[in-house]
Amino acid sequence: MIEVSVRKNKIKVKGHAGLTKKGEDIICAAVSILTQNLVNSIQNLTQDKITCVIESGKVIINLDFGNLSEQTKTLIDSFFLGICSIANEFPNNVKVM
Repeated sequence: MIEVSVRKNKIKVKGHAGLTKKGEDIICAAVSILTQNLVNSIQNLTQDKITCVIESGKVIINLDFGNLSEQTKTLIDSFFLGICSIANEFPNNVKVM
């Protein structure tokens, strides 16, 4: 199960979907791409500063929601919509917390 949480100062994505074997799981790939794209977009398209911890099966994005630009807030909203779409389609594999 992939668990995604969006909180005041952090976005956390952890776990594996478990649909198929590791390395071939389309759900894990989709969530990974959305997460990587969020990090890359914030870092390259905005002036906001974030820090990330990226490990196998876990990404933690540390940020300050109180001081984020509207651009970053929109990027986070877009990420959240994508994750929710995957979670709705695959509720046994992705959980938004």
